[in-house]
Amino acid sequence: MNQARLWSSVKTWSLLVVGTALYAFGLQYFIIPNLLMEGGVTGVAVLLNYALDLPVWLTSLVINLPLFLLGWRQLGKSAMVYTLAGTLMLSLFLWIAELLVDNGWLVPFRSEQDFILVVLYAGVTLGIGLGLVFRAGGTTGGVDIIARILHRLKGWSMGQIILSLDVLILGVSLLFIPKEKVLYTLVSVFIASKIIDFIQEGAYAAKAFTILCSQPEKLAKEITKELDRGVTLMPAVGAFSGEHKTIVYCVVSRFEIGKLKSLVRQHDRRAFIVINDVHDVLGEGFREE
Repeated sequence: MNQARLWSSVKTWSLLVVGTALYAFGLQYFIIPNLLMEGGVTGVAVLLNYALDLPVWLTSLVINLPLFLLGWRQLGKSAMVYTLAGTLMLSLFLWIAELLVDNGWLVPFRSEQDFILVVLYAGVTLGIGLGLVFRAGGTTGGVDIIARILHRLKGWSMGQIILSLDVLILGVSLLFIPKEKVLYTLVSVFIASKIIDFIQEGAYAAKAFTILCSQPEKLAKEITKELDRGVTLMPAVGAFSGEHKTIVYCVVSRFEIGKLKSLVRQHDRRAFIVINDVHDVLGEGFREE
């Protein structure tokens, strides 16, 4: 195994370990002590813990077993290796966290009044944990497997898929816990879904400029000189006029948006500009993988 593959493997397994540990910590430190809910198979396990005092780590592991068969066929062997690892690690860290709480080594965060603070931190912690696991290419089982399958087949946002399935599961939980707890949980689930998408798309966001102007070559030189950014010139044809044109394409950081817009307007007041969000920008002038 060469150095690049070794580093990639270390990074992947590190993300899985940290992600599952954070997720387990969020459950045991914020969710369960405040009798809140969680979505997915973990939510079912939490609900059974409230009703029958069954260990969350054991229940979630048992429920996840049938879903491995589905994931094995749809996601492939390599993805299921990380899914199996993620599920086993989650159960392990849930067991460790439960052991720490039972022995008084970890004091959970309980609140009788300020549940907003609880759900905010719970959503962020769970979202970061799941986001890191997804970033590594694994899942923690449950609806995460379904979310990855739909994300691969349909291209849907995994955060939105998980949010939809969680809402369905939480709706069923209204039969067993007070509706106030479910409503607070919805806030936590929503925050977690946004954090998942944020981590999946990349924390480093930038802006892509697509520009049509009178003198594209001159503008490209000005951008290179003033902003020290690479510029791509792409040939295009106007659908209505049939006129041959040149599109200026450039990616800049969020802090350079105003400067580039000003530069384009100075060059051509009638320039047509389209600005798009881009994520995970890698390469010269931005960040390396």
